[in-house]
Amino acid sequence: MLRSVCVCKLPARIHYTPSRLFSSGTRPASYNVKNLAVIGGGQMGLGIALVAASVADLNVTVIDNSQASLHKGISFIDKLLSRDVAKGRLTEERLAEVKGMIKLTTNFETISESDFIIEAVPEIVSLKLEIFNRLAQEAPAHAILSTNTSSISITKIAASALGAENRVISTHFMNPVPVQRGVEIITGLQTSQETLDTAMTLVESMGKIPSISSDSPGFLANRILIPYINEAIICLETGIGSKEDIDSIMKNGCAMPMGPLALADFIGLDTCLAIMNVLYANTADSKYRPSVLLSKMVDAGWLGKKSGKGFYEY
Repeated sequence: MLRSVCVCKLPARIHYTPSRLFSSGTRPASYNVKNLAVIGGGQMGLGIALVAASVADLNVTVIDNSQASLHKGISFIDKLLSRDVAKGRLTEERLAEVKGMIKLTTNFETISESDFIIEAVPEIVSLKLEIFNRLAQEAPAHAILSTNTSSISITKIAASALGAENRVISTHFMNPVPVQRGVEIITGLQTSQETLDTAMTLVESMGKIPSISSDSPGFLANRILIPYINEAIICLETGIGSKEDIDSIMKNGCAMPMGPLALADFIGLDTCLAIMNVLYANTADSKYRPSVLLSKMVDAGWLGKKSGKGFYEY
């Protein structure tokens, strides 16, 4: 079983040249990440924790205020690791080692032992600002404070981390974390070069391929992806095509691995709506207006795969 348990200056231009995946012997001398904390025991947070332990050999603490979520998390991690054993990708001995590196707890104060902290809670601005304000007060003075936000301004989040603004960054992992190799790295105005270097090294040590984005609404991935999904929903809403035909033409005509409506169900319609609302509110551009049908489906509780019903039944 898993165990339960500074005023900153505006930095010079931030830059980083990706090179190769770091091994323990080639990481920069300043890199001191041994203990990682993940705040949020949902699918994203657990995926990050699993990869950090199994690939980067980090001790990971997953913090969530719901004991029920943590119990589900234990089952989720057990399932993924057992599947890897069944497929010969992992030995029983290694499975035990990885599980021993992951702790799940409701005790927020365990962040005091962390070198790097990744927040992976829902896309609620007030919640994230509250967490980072608390992290600035309670996390170790050297710890990097990272958010997994998919759309909220990193500069705004950093401003809430009073005294630790230069240690705030975004490491936006893609879902599902154990499968998708890309990670979006976003710096705020306050982010220091050392913070960026540490975040890039951590991500590469987890076997991921980082891409750097400026702090603009939606960043790179969701600035492109979510409006594409929203337009597909508008096509359904206005009768241009059926859900099956919309997904089929994008898969079979445009070589997408998954149709946009099926992808929306997988991401979660509430998440898609939240990102569209951020894009619309922060750009004042009508092309980012959320689909009326998307809003209605979220109101109905039809959130996609996680609720059992979205554009498709699950």
